[in-house]
This record gives sequence, C-alpha cells and structure tokens, in this order.
Amino acid sequence: MASQTEPKTPQMPAPPQPQPQPQPNHNVTNNHRPRPQQPEPTNHNHNHNHHPYYPATSSPYYSSSSSASFKGCCCCLFLLFSFIALLILAVVLVILLAVKPKKPQFDLQQVGVQYMGITASNSLDPTSTSSPPPTTSASLSLTIRMLFTAVNPNKVGIKYGESSFTVMYRGIPLGKASVPGFYQEAHSERQVEAIIAVDRVNLMQADAADLIRDASLNDRVELRVLGDVAAKIRVLDFDSPGVQVSVDCAIVISPRKQSLIYKQCGFDGLSV
Repeated sequence: MASQTEPKTPQMPAPPQPQPQPQPNHNVTNNHRPRPQQPEPTNHNHNHNHHPYYPATSSPYYSSSSSASFKGCCCCLFLLFSFIALLILAVVLVILLAVKPKKPQFDLQQVGVQYMGITASNSLDPTSTSSPPPTTSASLSLTIRMLFTAVNPNKVGIKYGESSFTVMYRGIPLGKASVPGFYQEAHSERQVEAIIAVDRVNLMQADAADLIRDASLNDRVELRVLGDVAAKIRVLDFDSPGVQVSVDCAIVISPRKQSLIYKQCGFDGLSV
C-alpha cells in the first residue's frame, strides 16, 4: 500500500526579537580614552548631608512668658522687702512702748572764772578835757571752767557722742570747748567738765566799744554758751537713731571780781 503522507502544516515565521540598545559608556570619551575623575568641589552651603541652619527667633509666646516671670519675681521681692520693713517697724514700736524713752538732761551747773582780761586801744583818758577818741579795737582773754550735769531718766543706758560748746559775745564766737563721748547708765547722773580758753581775741569798733563800756562802767560782761549734745539710746547692745539736745546758757561775769554773777540756761528741746 502506498503510504499516505500527512499534509505538512506550513510554519509561520517567528516575529523578530527587539535588539538590545547599546548602553552608553560614561567612562569612554569620544576618543575612547578614560577621563580622569576630578574631585568635586566641597560646598558647605550646599551640603545635602546637613540640614540648613536657621537663626532662632523668639516667638511672641516665649517673650510674653519671660515678661510675666520677671514681673512675678519683682512682685515677690517687693512683698518680701515690705514684710521685712514692717517686721522691723513692729519690733521698734514694741521696744519704744516698753522702754518709753525720755530726753536726757544736760544742764550747766557751775561756771568758774579763772581769768578775764580786757585790753583796749584809744580808750578814754581821764585827764583829757577834749572829747574822747572812739575805741577802735579791744582784745579779750578769758579762761572759764564749766561743769555740766548729765541726767539719764530712762530705763536703758545712753551713749553720748563728742560734744562741743562755744562762748560768744554779742554774736561773735570767742572760743570753743570739746567734751569727749561717754556712756551713761540708766537712772543715773554724771558730771562733765569743759574748759574754754580765749587768748586775746580782737574785737573791732562797735563791739570793742561795747565791751569796754560793759567792763569799765557796768562791771558786767554778758556771754552766751551754745552747744549741741548728741545722744543715742542703747537697748540690747543696739543703738537707736541719734538725738540731739541743744544747750543755750547766758552767763554774766564781773571783770573786777573775776567771778560769775548770773547764769540762766535753756534747752531748745529734743530734735532728731
């Protein structure tokens, strides 16, 4: 038998495969030579590895919070200082009410005239019949001893500072005396001595004529003693604010008898 051959199916041609595109070679130049790699310039401003820096700006909320904290601190300090001041004032008032301080007494008790001399130029000549020439100048020398009595009527001690006294004639200072400071116990008396020495103090014209007339005709020369006595009340080793007692005494001295013939003292009171 003749073999029957199967009809051959015609084969379809395969579709063309896409050709791979050639990859560009960055390491090869047009001359097919490798280009040397250049180091990239370092730019700190465009460095992608660090975040950009922005200056910190204070926000309105932060400013208001700081201002409120500062005001609160100031208020606390003000309240603290006010409380301390009120506490100190309360303690001082309690001490004053308990102690009841009184002003000390500083009185001039005695005045001893040790020497008094007056020298005048162009004074009156008793044998002259013409009118006397006016007195142009006069000098005064004087040494007096003053004894003061200090009285402390308080329940606590008193600390006196250095005191000074001035002798004046018709408003003209003649000399000064100083008394050193001292401490006086409570409810006590103490005598304080001061000596004033005046050596040939010159007085001119009207004052010299008044001095010559008072000494020669009236036998009395009126002087004035002024002084300021500073004192502090001491409580528990603490001194109070200073107080001051002003002394004002009028004394009259007889040049012939070389003695005191009149004395009167007054006090201007207590002044802070």
